Amino acid sequence: MTTAALSAHLLPHTPKAFYRTALMAFFFIMGVIFASWAIRIPDVKAALHLSDAELGGLLFGAPLGQLVAIVPTAWLIGRIRSRRTIILGMLLMPAALVSLSLAGGHVSLFICLLFFGFADNMLNIALNSQAVGVETLYGRSIMATFHGMWSLGGVTGGIVGAILAPLGVSPLHHFCLIALVAVAVLAALRSWTLPREVRVGRKETETRRPVRFDIYLAVLGFIAFGSMATEGAMYDWSSVYFAQVVQPGESLVRVGYVACMSAMVLGRLMADGLINHYGVAPVLQLSGLCIAGGMALALLQPELGSAAAGFALVGFGMASIVPICYSLAGKSTRVPPQVGISLVSSISFFGFLVCPPTVGFLSHLADLRWALSPIVVVGLLITLAAPLLRRLRP
Repeated sequence: MTTAALSAHLLPHTPKAFYRTALMAFFFIMGVIFASWAIRIPDVKAALHLSDAELGGLLFGAPLGQLVAIVPTAWLIGRIRSRRTIILGMLLMPAALVSLSLAGGHVSLFICLLFFGFADNMLNIALNSQAVGVETLYGRSIMATFHGMWSLGGVTGGIVGAILAPLGVSPLHHFCLIALVAVAVLAALRSWTLPREVRVGRKETETRRPVRFDIYLAVLGFIAFGSMATEGAMYDWSSVYFAQVVQPGESLVRVGYVACMSAMVLGRLMADGLINHYGVAPVLQLSGLCIAGGMALALLQPELGSAAAGFALVGFGMASIVPICYSLAGKSTRVPPQVGISLVSSISFFGFLVCPPTVGFLSHLADLRWALSPIVVVGLLITLAAPLLRRLRP
């Protein structure tokens, strides 16, 4: 079945551009929501009088929730399809964001972060499952553009937070505003999503085969693990690093986070062209080198300009890795898209799970600069692992 015929078969009166537009909007809103929390972490830390180690332990809740969400979300997509799962995630994630502003202590903050992480990854897996289908309809690489919209949402959310926080706007009012926008976008675009999953070149009977260990998916998961570990460190600790180590003043402590997210947007907008021209492995190798070099620059020269440039380089390096890994996993001929994405997520989210609290504990033992230094090694390992995909791809 051709791409055009498949598109017409799915929903004859809705052009495939509608699917892409809706997904881009949902990825954007997901990025705004996540950044809205990340940019207010220093405020929550100060309000609850948390040490670095205490904050690191509590931040464990979000990636743990993301990890817990993987299996139920794959099951949900199989039962009610990704369309309804997206709607559910777009309702739960704003509610979880608001709940974070209501946490009044250590235990309640951990529980709210668990809820937030669960909702975030439910939406993440559902959106990526649809994105693989839409990419298939287009017949070319567009996955990085979707993730670029997430990053653009992250920049937007970061800028909004950086404006509202110094003005004294409370996290509660800030988060309620973001939640209202998210629900409005869902109400407007919920009918523009794919009505069913796209499985070009895969027979229905093949999707029911038992899932077995696959070294190709394992390598994808390992590479994504390194990127997610880096992302977790940047989201949760970039503003704290600027506040404690760079010390540029209250109005500039979020510059590193915004620089990182802005570079991610640029990298993801460029990624599809780079992938189509140079291939997957070279782009992944470049990404790993950018992560290693950028983090080394930020740690060795903890001044405003150099640290911001280093974090921007890290953001550019992170940009392509997860979109590439999710796209390749979703197109595996051995498992259905949501299963491939979930398997890679299962591995990669361990990085998101362990990195932020590990940074907190290492910072407590030494200092924050040393605590972030393993990210340099992570970038180098990604560079070394990327060529394996050429030999292992099914």
